[in-house]
Amino acid sequence: MSIHFYFKRFYTMNNKNKHIGKTILEKLSQWVKQLFAKSRDHYFFFLPSPTGTLSSLFLERLFSGVYMGGEQADVVQGIPDDAIIVYTSKNKSRFEFLFSHTRYRQLRLPVPKLLFDSRIYIWQPISRIMRIGLGYLNELVTNHKIPNPYLNDYYRNELLTSSCAMLTLVEKRGFYRRFVKSQTDPLGYLLKIQKKIDRPIYLVPQLMFYGKKPSPAELGLIDLVFGTSQQPGGLRKIVTLIRNPGKIFVELSQPLNLRQWMNQAVQAEKPVSRLSLDLRNQLLAQHNRHRQSITGPILKSNEELKESILTNDRLQTFIKKQAISRHEPIHKIRKKAAGYFDEIAARYSPSVIRIMAFVVGWITNSMFDGAVIDKAGLSRVKAMSMKGPLILIPCHKSHIDYLILSYILYNNNMPCPHIAAGKNLSFWPLGPLFRGAGAFFLRRTFRGSVLYSRVFSAYIYKLLEEGFNIELFIEGGRSRTGKLLMPKLGLLSILLSACRNGACADMVFVPVYIGYDRIIEEQAYIHEVEGGKKEDENLSQMIRARRFLKKRYGKIYINFDEPIIMTDLLSETSVPLNRLPQKEMNALCRNLGWRLINAIDRQTVVTPYGLIAAAILNISKLRFSKKELMEAANTYLIFAVAQNAKLADTIILNPDGAMEYTFDRYLSRKWIEKVPRDKNIPEDQADYMANKSKRSLLEFYKNNCISYFIPAAFTSLSILKTDAFQFNSNSLHEEYNNLQIFFKYEFSFDQNRSATNDVRKSIKSFIDDAIVMPHPTIPDSYQITSSGYRKLKLFAGFLKPYLQSYKVVLVFLRDNRKEKLNTKDRLTKIQSIGLQMIKSKEIDLIESVSKINYSNGLTYFANNGAKSHEDEDRISYFESFIQSRLHLFS
Repeated sequence: MSIHFYFKRFYTMNNKNKHIGKTILEKLSQWVKQLFAKSRDHYFFFLPSPTGTLSSLFLERLFSGVYMGGEQADVVQGIPDDAIIVYTSKNKSRFEFLFSHTRYRQLRLPVPKLLFDSRIYIWQPISRIMRIGLGYLNELVTNHKIPNPYLNDYYRNELLTSSCAMLTLVEKRGFYRRFVKSQTDPLGYLLKIQKKIDRPIYLVPQLMFYGKKPSPAELGLIDLVFGTSQQPGGLRKIVTLIRNPGKIFVELSQPLNLRQWMNQAVQAEKPVSRLSLDLRNQLLAQHNRHRQSITGPILKSNEELKESILTNDRLQTFIKKQAISRHEPIHKIRKKAAGYFDEIAARYSPSVIRIMAFVVGWITNSMFDGAVIDKAGLSRVKAMSMKGPLILIPCHKSHIDYLILSYILYNNNMPCPHIAAGKNLSFWPLGPLFRGAGAFFLRRTFRGSVLYSRVFSAYIYKLLEEGFNIELFIEGGRSRTGKLLMPKLGLLSILLSACRNGACADMVFVPVYIGYDRIIEEQAYIHEVEGGKKEDENLSQMIRARRFLKKRYGKIYINFDEPIIMTDLLSETSVPLNRLPQKEMNALCRNLGWRLINAIDRQTVVTPYGLIAAAILNISKLRFSKKELMEAANTYLIFAVAQNAKLADTIILNPDGAMEYTFDRYLSRKWIEKVPRDKNIPEDQADYMANKSKRSLLEFYKNNCISYFIPAAFTSLSILKTDAFQFNSNSLHEEYNNLQIFFKYEFSFDQNRSATNDVRKSIKSFIDDAIVMPHPTIPDSYQITSSGYRKLKLFAGFLKPYLQSYKVVLVFLRDNRKEKLNTKDRLTKIQSIGLQMIKSKEIDLIESVSKINYSNGLTYFANNGAKSHEDEDRISYFESFIQSRLHLFS
């Protein structure tokens, strides 16, 4: 073959290879272009949902110990399904984003996949990292710049697709980036998006806590190096997560509807730059308030608080005047003031609180069968705590009250309050422990010590100014009768004055009911009510209390009424607090005191112990069968249900079983006794009677729920007083009002409810229980049924002990000729008369021999013209009033 042939073949093959190479290059170029196109909108700001990869399994394991309560899901429940949700964190934290990205799926919460202005690297899938790299490379080659997710609307498109993201409010170079470099503000970006789309955007503050300890006023070395417990560094986060993950918990705050926020009149015509500043400040304030509602305010040393209080201008001015008026050196007055501060002040310590929480938990679990907590009410209180300091107002039946409320708040991620406690509890060793747990001590009376009063007021002012929550018992002391006492307004008045003087912008008053199936102080209370001397709290008493740990006292009940916000209360007066005249200020204090008492009454829990005790005491017969007792208790239960009373869970689950169990408990404890019977009488027909020595104890438990039955008692007694089997409801109103006035020092009455309303509601319940029936033709007329007369007496029986107590007081007023008896001697004398009248059978209820009832009776009669034997006409009038009502029980 010739050379020409080979040359021609080589040339042909070379052209063919060139064509193939060109085709390959064209296809490769097209593939690269497609790959770049697909990689254009990929950024490290986005993290796809976990799909069972090793990294996702590792994150699930890592965050499994972090606590997030199920109630947090309720925060976002009200958000529309089509809304875009953006979680906000205060400080830049990929740690928090990874938590929410991992755990929210398990909690069925919206899962953020997008993190504004913060790149996630190592948790990305390898394939996605390659795509992101190609995207960056393409943008650099094509446009000679790094891709910007704001300019190409990447963030907008992802928000509309995934509907959930997270952004940071504060970062180290945030100001420089937004105001010097003029880079896009994510909040401003969201505002612009919201203006253009119909779907609402909700901002939901997310807070991660690494402990409940409040921030210290001065940082220690560990805090300086590794960050504080509230804002830890990376190493401290990891160590806490590995060693003690239970300390870490997450909460969501109240969502902010961005569209509604923008449409407020105050935001009108503002540029986006100004709106984003205002929005950031509002969200930061919400984050800070929510955090403080859990950890409490910054914790200053006691020395710092002491100096701040004792050197304030108001107190120093008073001290100078006191030194001049008393002709004493000013340093002596200052020394006395410092001593008063030490006598009063708490020594709030997170370490002591942790120890006390453990001890209280152990004690309550040993002595009680658990606590029934109003979780919904507690959530409302927690939300309200961001408006201002909480003033917690529980009822007071037991020393356990001091401990149980703080214990519940601590376990539900709220700061323990400063607790107003009587000075009698400051004894060693409990006094220092109580101070460490937040107790501050006050004297029973400030009379004769003006300087002490000023120091105490200054201390309360400082607590409010710092933002601490305060717990006080508006009844003053523990109730020895089982029912709520009349409000003591001294400390409430000091709080209002402090707020008036600018200690805080607002206060939130929280009525709290704390109740027990049984209380541990049973015997001590009855000893005091029947005239015994109260034993002062001391170390030996505490040692003897060990025996209580071997007994079971049933359940504890804690309910929260709707909080009363100070600014809302003032809106009724239309005058700012600092301009309110003193007379109106006093009226406001009285009104608030009664509102708080009524609110606690509304949250009272009706227990089987209270119902059975009421049935035992109010049955008119000395002896009764078990069947009669259960029927009486059921009558009370039917009425309580009709009044929407709060019922113990044991009654709700199994009312008959609860009543049977309580009956057996009273029988085993010999509070009721079986009457000896003939052998021929069957066991189920046996009779029982109340143990006379235990009637006062039964009275205490009856009074635990008496507030629900007072309207029925007044209505029943009014019906019985008509002395007819047919009556008109309108004829009952005058007697009902008379009874309300007569018992004004025994029971609290809601001023917003009229006698007409109470009578109507009671009669409706009586109709439902077949106690009365409407007249077929005469309007507002009713007839008592055959069984109704007995049931009316059951309700009226709640008043009989008080009528007999007041009768004894009148005997004393008529017969006593000694003008200079002090209160203590007067009560002792009246009690002696009461016991004599029991023996002579002029009265028949031993529970009516009560110094507390006598004291209330003396107050009522003195304020109504019957102070001594000289007020013959008034004494005769009241004797007739009482006797005509007692006659109805015979």
